[in-house]
Amino acid sequence: MLDLQGYESSLLEGAGLTIQVALFSLLLAVTLGLLGALAKLSSFTPVRWLATGYTTIIRGIPDLVLMMLIFFGGQVLLNNSLYSVNEQLNAWLGADNPAHEWVSYVPDYIEISPFIAGILTIGFIFGAYMTETFRGAILAVDKGELEAARAYGMSRMLVLRRILFPQMMRHALPGLGNNWLVLLKTTALVSIIGLDDMVRKASLAAGATQLPFTFYMAVAVIFLLFTTISTSLLKWAERHYAIAAR
Repeated sequence: MLDLQGYESSLLEGAGLTIQVALFSLLLAVTLGLLGALAKLSSFTPVRWLATGYTTIIRGIPDLVLMMLIFFGGQVLLNNSLYSVNEQLNAWLGADNPAHEWVSYVPDYIEISPFIAGILTIGFIFGAYMTETFRGAILAVDKGELEAARAYGMSRMLVLRRILFPQMMRHALPGLGNNWLVLLKTTALVSIIGLDDMVRKASLAAGATQLPFTFYMAVAVIFLLFTTISTSLLKWAERHYAIAAR
């Protein structure tokens, strides 16, 4: 039994934050993945090229580099833009203009929340992987069934809801589940940008107690618990869609 020196509540708090980041990131990744898959299958060439560029670039850059780039680089870019806007407004209005006082309402500096930055980065990264997962799943659906549904008089939305989506999900679930498990472990990177997630809490506790093995082992056990529960839910979902398909 691991002796956590009274840091149990701190680790549980961090674990709750970790799962929040993972779930919100998954929601964003699935949304981007569905949009990206439809874009890659589009007959409109610029949209198809844009989606291809997105998946190619994001899958080619390490997750940690993207995390640092979006959090630190994005913050610098945003605040430089705000400074430039303030300077231009001041120069354009002039000190004697009554509207000049409204310039003070434009913020000089915006600090990006590590929580938001973590969700956006992880969701953006895994949106590229989800794009390929959903694209392959859509292509795996029998075209004859879609044509039969349209011939029967179904609208596009009805075909999507009753024919395409259930079968697409059946084909997508293995890849979706694998992406979710990798995404869940990738949340450990948000500790790098200062978010008090489970890994950062463990790091602080390990530094205070000089027991790194104990706390990082606790983190490993909690992640293993998360993945075990996730695997069980994914197996249930696969059975559910398999029954629906039959």
